[in-house]
Amino acid sequence: MRNSNPSSNSVTIIGLGPMGQAMARTYLSHGHEVTLWNRTAGKADELVERGAVRAVTIKEALNANELVILSLTDYDAMYAILENAADILAGKVFVNLSSDTPENARKAAKWLAGHGAMHLTGGVQVPPSGIGKPESFTFYSGPIEVFEAHKEVLEVLTSTDYRGEDPGLAALYYQIGMDMFWTGMLSYLHAVAVGQANGITAEQLKPHAISTMSSLPEFIEFYTPRIDAGEYPGDVDRLAMGAASVEHIVHTTHDAGVDASLPEAVLQIFKRGMANGREGDSFTSLIETFRKSAASTH
Repeated sequence: MRNSNPSSNSVTIIGLGPMGQAMARTYLSHGHEVTLWNRTAGKADELVERGAVRAVTIKEALNANELVILSLTDYDAMYAILENAADILAGKVFVNLSSDTPENARKAAKWLAGHGAMHLTGGVQVPPSGIGKPESFTFYSGPIEVFEAHKEVLEVLTSTDYRGEDPGLAALYYQIGMDMFWTGMLSYLHAVAVGQANGITAEQLKPHAISTMSSLPEFIEFYTPRIDAGEYPGDVDRLAMGAASVEHIVHTTHDAGVDASLPEAVLQIFKRGMANGREGDSFTSLIETFRKSAASTH
């Protein structure tokens, strides 16, 4: 092993997609020794020219450093790679920045522990372009002593937000963020499609889209204490009014000749809430509809 000191400036990165490459460049620019491994070795060429070490085999990559950062498609890719080196995993610290479910993160931590290794789950909250910027951050969870021992090295990439000992927590916070991101951005694309069908360009819509999205934090601030208290009074909004609004969106979409499956799905959720007797309550009462749907699937 080249260097097993937790405060070492040496790190191994496995996986050289755009995120892994951005991490490697950031470490190199900060004077860290970086060992790289990727199934397609050529992805390391530019980084090797910058001073990184290309490992020929996965075992060579793992033997180089105690701290190993995984930047892979999912946790299945981790198993596919590490199972071939299971005999040398003991003593390693794996910081898994791959996207996957909380439950898979817990299983991975248990699997690695069974081989004498330690696991930190990470959920990076920025695209590759945000790596190395102090305003960026990453969720982490896992053993607190492991996180604290490597926090300084991890903060070269982004600021850190430690969520707790449960390995699944960082993945959970990450997936919750992705839930909001993809749903919100899909609604934006749908709105652009409706606009374009009526002769409005994305550029013309842009300031209004930004204004609408920028108003959401105020609503979140207002509704959060009510949701935590389980209270959904219809003093500010009513579910029935919201359903009527969504129905107008559906009709507008049909009139534009645009696929209406997204707003129609939203309308069905509103209708289910009203069927549960919530028409006079706030639309936030739909969280109870989501909970009942989850319960019915178990």
